[in-house]
Amino acid sequence: METWTALTTLGDRERAEALGRALESLDPEPSGIGVILLEDGGGTCEVGGYFTDAPDEIALALLAAAHGAAEFTISKLPDVDWVAHVRRELAPVDAGRFFVHCGSGIETMPEGRIPIRIESSMAFGTGHHGTTRGCLQALDRLVGNGAIIRRVADIGCGTAVLAMAAQLACGADVLASDVDPVAIEVARVNLSANGLEDCVALVEASGFDDVRLAGPFDLVLANILRDPLLGMAEDMAQSLREGGHAVLGGILLEQADDVVTRYATSGFSLRMRENFGEWSTLTLTRTGS
Repeated sequence: METWTALTTLGDRERAEALGRALESLDPEPSGIGVILLEDGGGTCEVGGYFTDAPDEIALALLAAAHGAAEFTISKLPDVDWVAHVRRELAPVDAGRFFVHCGSGIETMPEGRIPIRIESSMAFGTGHHGTTRGCLQALDRLVGNGAIIRRVADIGCGTAVLAMAAQLACGADVLASDVDPVAIEVARVNLSANGLEDCVALVEASGFDDVRLAGPFDLVLANILRDPLLGMAEDMAQSLREGGHAVLGGILLEQADDVVTRYATSGFSLRMRENFGEWSTLTLTRTGS
């Protein structure tokens, strides 16, 4: 199947997300859309569309101009079985006790590991990225240190790797949410691949904007980005029981202090900060209001 990509960049997350939404109105319609924060420390976002028919270059140029983005770079991809390619190239990941894999080329699972399968066609969020790996290791550390974790919320769940890890590690009642309906479907497929479709509930919501996310939770996992994390500090405090924990990811090294300070004003204390490449993972405890 022939595939084209159209990629651009711009320096503002909100405008990047607006451009991503605008791509949905194109004809031909993209088969997939992504908005990714680049690891340049400057807040630059890449916006991409994937097409099975040649995209409308004029329409793309108009959208880029309207949103203040760089001109789209359009490329035709070689005819590659990308799922098979991912299976060959994407090595399993050890993160604490978790063993995250794509289910191919693995004859035996390592002893003492908790296996989590992410479908190969949905490989983003398997644990290779420092933010996901950091959150998995922080979760494993909490469980290993005897934290009481019965109810968990995974905010911005993406592939649901963190939600699955929480359920498998401590048998928790897990609620996973994401604002993106495509992410919810990705999560649903991955839950089924791990036999967890009846163990993790899914909800389409932005932040804590759903009554089911009111808590009280023992643990909130949020591997998103600094700005939405800053904005949801109060809601997270209200949804966590006193003594409950939050594991926050998607935070660049130079952003971590801002997040710690903001959460301190909402009744959280820093329990652990761990860096992975350009990213920090924060483990916080709700100590009071």
